[in-house]
Order: sequence, then structure tokens, then C-alpha cells
Amino acid sequence: MKATVNESCISCGLCAGACPEVFNLDSGVAQGSEFGEELLPQVQEARDSCPVSAISIEE
Repeated sequence: MKATVNESCISCGLCAGACPEVFNLDSGVAQGSEFGEELLPQVQEARDSCPVSAISIEE
């Protein structure tokens, strides 16, 4: 599975706070990465808490 962040990102950091194993703000805006099934609940929480709905989850 992979989490992606689109250009709507406002760099608020909520995703990295919810799931730092998958999201980081190293480039100024959030970046997602590949993750295993065990992190799906945290990634979904990050997606659902994003104020601009910039996160998507791909299988």
C-alpha cells in the first residue's frame, strides 16, 4: 500500500503527527510512502484528519 499527498497540502503536519512512520515534512510539504497493512489504521486516521483532504491511499 502507498500513501500519497497531493498539491493541496498546506504543511500543517497533522499526518506526520498521526503516523510518522509513513509521512514526513522534509521538503516543506508532506510526503507519503509505502507501508504495510499493520499501519493502515494510522494512515487512515492521517487521511481523515487532513484539513484539505490531500492524502490518498493506494493498494
